[in-house]
Amino acid sequence: MARTGFCDSKPLLDLHKKADERRAPLRTWANACGPIDRWQPVEVEESRMAPVKMETECRWERRLSTQTSEDIIMGFHEDSRTCSAADGHIEDPVLLHPLGLQGLHSLQALVPSLLRHEVEMALEKLDLIWDRTYAWDMFLDMMRTQTQNSFPNADLPRHFTDATRAVLIDWLIQVHEIMHFQAETLYLAVHLLNRSLRQIKVATANLQLLGMVCLFLAAKKEECLLPEVSGLCYLMDHTYTKHQLLRMERKLLCTLKFDLSYCPPLHFLVLLASVARCSTKVVWMARYLLELSLLEGQCVVFLPVQLAGAALCLSRQVLQEPLTPEGEAAWCLASSIHVGSETDLLRIMHIVATAAAKAHTQDTCASFIKFSSPETMHVSRHPGLKNASGLLGICT
Repeated sequence: MARTGFCDSKPLLDLHKKADERRAPLRTWANACGPIDRWQPVEVEESRMAPVKMETECRWERRLSTQTSEDIIMGFHEDSRTCSAADGHIEDPVLLHPLGLQGLHSLQALVPSLLRHEVEMALEKLDLIWDRTYAWDMFLDMMRTQTQNSFPNADLPRHFTDATRAVLIDWLIQVHEIMHFQAETLYLAVHLLNRSLRQIKVATANLQLLGMVCLFLAAKKEECLLPEVSGLCYLMDHTYTKHQLLRMERKLLCTLKFDLSYCPPLHFLVLLASVARCSTKVVWMARYLLELSLLEGQCVVFLPVQLAGAALCLSRQVLQEPLTPEGEAAWCLASSIHVGSETDLLRIMHIVATAAAKAHTQDTCASFIKFSSPETMHVSRHPGLKNASGLLGICT
């Protein structure tokens, strides 16, 4: 059970100052064990691109099956040498996007085994697994379960607007920074907020309370040290009491049936970046673009892997870093994980590019300030992001 500890709260970002005068909030409260951000980008050695001897599949023979104009299905069929029909073990197909695979006919036959090897290596490197034996099964589970809590549309209750939602999420990003929570805590909190807005009748006056409760529940699931409830009330300027916060927490848990499971797009982002051998700056830029998508109501209808793939692709387009032949091959392999059509990918890139072009001029600029620090390589201040016409031009 998580321990609790009161944090010395600091004022949030002063949105009345000019963008250049704003500073990211001080991290005044951290986990007792001094956690290291495991999503810190790390340069990958080129030696990993060396050919790898693939082990023979003994139970399942993987192959690329039917190809359409929009997607490829990586199917599974039983190996008649080792699996009988009476076994009853059936794996669902995984939808893959063919972006970058056209013309690489010699690579297509190796994609299933090569992709599995690279995914296993990436999950092990990112400390997402304890035993490499289960790495591929974990990846398949990530691909399947991301659709369980998807949203059919981006509609909000009548008395809420996308602008109101964006202001609330921007405030949650600031609180998240002050608390020095893990990155996935923010993504889970926003996901819980998106679900609760569609299932709970809440007045506009209680919207801030609902957002704080979502962040509190996400912290209970992801963090090892929690703030006191009184500290959360202080951050809300004591607009709500401890009793109101705990009552809203019970209401939210009952509505969601205690289901707080979620595979955030950040997991897919770091996985794709590791497979694609992306540089540190590309990863930071992609993380910034991915966080901007949290404020865009139109993005809730897309799957986490789609958001991650679009953010990484747009990051590479903005930075225009030269790639080696090995790097191009790695990117083609990572591109095969993208789920959905190219139309969806370009649509997400269009939305995020528009948000990035005006992020420095908006009142909701917590992400812009956070990613303008030296630790993040000042990616939010990259001149390419301000050129809206250039960003949108790559998406048409």
